Amino acid sequence: WIFPLHRDLGAFLVKGADPKRLMAQIFGKRDGFAKGKDSYLHGGDLANGIFGGTSMLGATLPVAAGMAYKFKIRKEDRVAIAFFGEGASSRGDAHEAMNFAGVHRLPVIFVCENNFYAYSTPNELQFGVDNVADRAAGYGFKGEVVNGNDLHSVMKTAQRAIERARKGDGPTLVECKTYRYHGHSEHDRADYRSEEEVITWESRDPIFLWEIYLEKRKYDIAAIKKETSEEVTRIVEEAVAFADASPSPDGPEAMGDLYAMPIDTEAP
Repeated sequence: WIFPLHRDLGAFLVKGADPKRLMAQIFGKRDGFAKGKDSYLHGGDLANGIFGGTSMLGATLPVAAGMAYKFKIRKEDRVAIAFFGEGASSRGDAHEAMNFAGVHRLPVIFVCENNFYAYSTPNELQFGVDNVADRAAGYGFKGEVVNGNDLHSVMKTAQRAIERARKGDGPTLVECKTYRYHGHSEHDRADYRSEEEVITWESRDPIFLWEIYLEKRKYDIAAIKKETSEEVTRIVEEAVAFADASPSPDGPEAMGDLYAMPIDTEAP
């Protein structure tokens, strides 16, 4: 199971979410995951093991730990993966979740997407350690730092963490060091960063680095880019058409799906 952030669109797609329903979700339509109650990535896709995110950053980490606890109790060969940013790493939710997971050796992976700025707050004003992953030692489990823009490195690090979790060796805190090219949102000019810094990180773009990796292995990059671009364009256009055609929810529907259905209404 994954517990994504509100910006983890890629995690939804990799986990198998239907792009059409995902676009309907963003459009706030009835066919979206939240049935029109939300127009962002707060809706989950339980059929594909995606837990809905929350506006309170870091709040899903304890939920992921709870899910992993369930996996351990029932002896299920599953792993929970929770995503959060370096800003959320300062919240009590994050510390409590990691402490609980460390004590019980839970099959959970905490993935910190460190883009160096929590809105405008740089890392050095956010925490006193060099890396967020350094905190893992205090909870009694493994911490790993990885270049978050290097797909191959991230994959290998994730595989090691998953293997540890499945073997019963407990959690892993994976810190992916990456960057956001634009401001926190449209209104943020991000003038707290230098132009040189942004340009440096743009030269480390993960797609660009992956192209270099494939070129060294004699892949036809031009053909791959053309095929991928055409496929992505088709998928997006079909998703937009589906979302446009999807009906908006009616007002009374806002009161639906507020409570979980009881498993057994006859039980005392």
